[in-house]
Amino acid sequence: MSDQQTIADSKRAFHHAFPYVIPPLYRRTADELLVELNLLSHQKQFQADALFAVGLAQVFDAFTLGYQPQEHLKPLFEALCHSSEFDPNALRDQATKTLETVSGHNVEQVEGWLKNEGRGAPEALAQGLNRIGSETFHYSRLMAVGLLSVLSAAKGEEASDPQQLSKKAHELCDAIGFSKARVEKDLNLYNSNLEKMAQAVEMMEETLASERRKLERQKSESASLETPQENSQELEAQSTSNSGSGDSGS
Repeated sequence: MSDQQTIADSKRAFHHAFPYVIPPLYRRTADELLVELNLLSHQKQFQADALFAVGLAQVFDAFTLGYQPQEHLKPLFEALCHSSEFDPNALRDQATKTLETVSGHNVEQVEGWLKNEGRGAPEALAQGLNRIGSETFHYSRLMAVGLLSVLSAAKGEEASDPQQLSKKAHELCDAIGFSKARVEKDLNLYNSNLEKMAQAVEMMEETLASERRKLERQKSESASLETPQENSQELEAQSTSNSGSGDSGS
């Protein structure tokens, strides 16, 4: 990765790769991810491990909910990653494979992997967990979201309770090597923003639905107004025709 690439450089690269207007609701997400990836690209000790890949994919997917047109989502993710020289396909594959392997195990098993530096965990997850706490490790807030998502992907009722999962992620910090204060702050911010985003998307969808209903009502009213006029024109034409017929027969 380039040590010289500034945020301005990344923004230019991003807009070159994604020359579309981003709806206002999603601009903040794009800007924050672009800056986050740029800053991480300057950290020589940072490595895009499984928790990071899962966290990045989760944040992108969660905060682009309702994005239109949907076919722009893939190039948007790719442009954000390429702007700071990350490989979007590799990160997506890593995130998908990690969650797929975790989904076959319960929360207690996943918790055991996390507490034991990845021993017994799937290879992709084990490699990342083994590095946490070492001198060559650099934390990203996306890893906290990745940790929460990994726990959420496990089987069992506990995995479906967001509050319990956040609490467990916080409890696991010491064993993993994460700062409790940092993870708590990052997850609280993530959950708070997620709730706000869900409300904003719901409001946007309600507004769009209301506009569609209004447009349909206007079309219906317009059609009903045109019908009497058309009938009047038809009657007038028939009257003229009948009048003409009467004259020719006299």
